[in-house]
Amino acid sequence: MTAGEPAAVRFSDILAAAERLRGIAHRTPVVTSTTLDERTGAHAFVKCENLQRMGAFKFRGAYNCIEQLDEEQRRRGVVTFSSGNHAQGVALASRLLGARATIVMPQDAPRSKVDATRGYGAEIVFYTRGEGDRTAIALRIAEERGATLVAPYDDERVIAGQGTAALELLEDAGPLDAIIVPVGGAGLLAGTAIAAAGVDGRIGVWGVEPEAGNDVQRSLAAGRRIAIPVPQTIADGMQTESPGELTFPLVQRYARGVVTVSDDELRAAMRFAFERMKLVFEPSGAAALAALLFGKIDLAGKRVGVIASGGNVDADRYADLIRR
Repeated sequence: MTAGEPAAVRFSDILAAAERLRGIAHRTPVVTSTTLDERTGAHAFVKCENLQRMGAFKFRGAYNCIEQLDEEQRRRGVVTFSSGNHAQGVALASRLLGARATIVMPQDAPRSKVDATRGYGAEIVFYTRGEGDRTAIALRIAEERGATLVAPYDDERVIAGQGTAALELLEDAGPLDAIIVPVGGAGLLAGTAIAAAGVDGRIGVWGVEPEAGNDVQRSLAAGRRIAIPVPQTIADGMQTESPGELTFPLVQRYARGVVTVSDDELRAAMRFAFERMKLVFEPSGAAALAALLFGKIDLAGKRVGVIASGGNVDADRYADLIRR
């Protein structure tokens, strides 16, 4: 691969990842809502990755990556950095595959995500967000221990694993005009866009970011990766400062675009999912639904896939968020 060329993630990689995950990852349900369709004018199909193992789509990419390591690499262990969902995905996948996991997490990570990560048997190394460099810390640990870095999104195996959610969505929902996807580091968006292109190149794939953290949207407008300060948003899973080196060119090539939603719109989407669909989404997991509910993309009369990426949120915080 030459400089500037999209990372070598192909539709065949996503198909191979689907085989590795078969019988391991949950085939999460795709649900519909008459009220949602009436509110939006679209025919929506919601892929409930909040019901995935460990509560988010991140398990897919983590398992697909670690499963491909050899026995010696697993013995030496894996290292990653994450505010929560990728941490849990790596921790659970490592436990299932017999690998030692070390996770670099910010001090302000949600307590439920910290507790779950520990519960899966991972060691946690904390840093202060905005001060410590989580990537540098993880790389130092990996070098000291001879461990393998499992990046949250900038890894071809992780991207391919994330794309399996869209593959299942298309198999279960049938033909779609568009798919809407939450965006942090853009691994899910990249994987989804490649999967959609492999099934039907006419499908428009859109990413959704919080207004305060629109680094991917800005980067697409500039034609290069833009870095921003740590976003101040309720969507803790979307507090990335820049799109990935591998994911960005894939998004440029395969995705239709990126839109933004406000924190209030995320809260409203969470409340709608709870009251009308009986589903619990974390703020990041509700982003695609929020974009559809608030008309960020013109999808009236279209068949639309909505990936609800996760449901890991503390009960007290969840109640506070939807109350407001």
